[in-house]
Amino acid sequence: MKRFLFCTAVLLAALSMLGAADVSVAALRGPTSIGMVKLMEDSAGGAEVNGNTYTFQLEGAADAVVPLIVRGDVDIAAIPGNLASVLYGRTDGAIEVIGINTLGVLYIVENGESITSVDDLRGRTIYSAGKGATPEYALQYVLSSSGLEVGKDVFIEWKSEHAECVAALKADPDGVAMLPQPFAATAMMADPLIRIALDLNDLWEAETGTVLITGVTVARKEFIESEPEALEAFLESYGESVNFVNSNVHDAAVLVGKFGIVPEKAAEAAIPYCSIVLITGEEMKDALSFYLGILAAQNPASIGGTLPDDAFYYLGK
Repeated sequence: MKRFLFCTAVLLAALSMLGAADVSVAALRGPTSIGMVKLMEDSAGGAEVNGNTYTFQLEGAADAVVPLIVRGDVDIAAIPGNLASVLYGRTDGAIEVIGINTLGVLYIVENGESITSVDDLRGRTIYSAGKGATPEYALQYVLSSSGLEVGKDVFIEWKSEHAECVAALKADPDGVAMLPQPFAATAMMADPLIRIALDLNDLWEAETGTVLITGVTVARKEFIESEPEALEAFLESYGESVNFVNSNVHDAAVLVGKFGIVPEKAAEAAIPYCSIVLITGEEMKDALSFYLGILAAQNPASIGGTLPDDAFYYLGK
């Protein structure tokens, strides 16, 4: 009897191993990877999570992540929302978006307490990085929707890095900057006079009726078709990780620091403002298609020239 039980246990363990899928994931250091930290921790050392084993690769720039998903070096990648549309076109539909992972992370911060509405930006100069990307298009949309013309009513001084915006903000007594998290939280920690004046995410939603999107998670179509159970298991585990991060900010910040995404203290201050989510299915499609449509109206090249078709959106098995 004992021998039978032992053999049965061994057989079940072997079957479990045969069914496990090794899933490779790449993400940018920042809000788009913060939501994954609990899954990263649980799967460390090759531990199986919900039937999958994982390898994670974190990069500092989208230019480093893109080749990984295009070449097939990774199965899943977290990248900016508009870039996913660009890649879909460039790869002839070889990737699909499986979820929205980060909503708006952009904030108007000031060195003082003079701004309480968008109209208070009239006559001011806003320091910002991200020209030619989502920050520019989101800011332009919010300003124009509020009746402010860039170059006439309000001015934008584009910088190459967010750190330059912080330096300009500190040097200008009337300084205003648009910063993403966690840079906004880091700036406020370093200088108590810097505060969040406007939440660009709330302003966008008030104008459009839908969410501002920063990051999405995409998967190779080949992986989706060959490993549908592994993909669904990933989404389940990913959702649990996102819930952990939003519900346990301190513990999540410890993991964020551990994995070298951003320092622990900055992460703890920033996570409540990072809009970390996992939105899938039809809700994802509705929000992302609307967002891409607004970007396309401003600059078609920002989304790859044309809006992606329905096959771009993975709606579940």
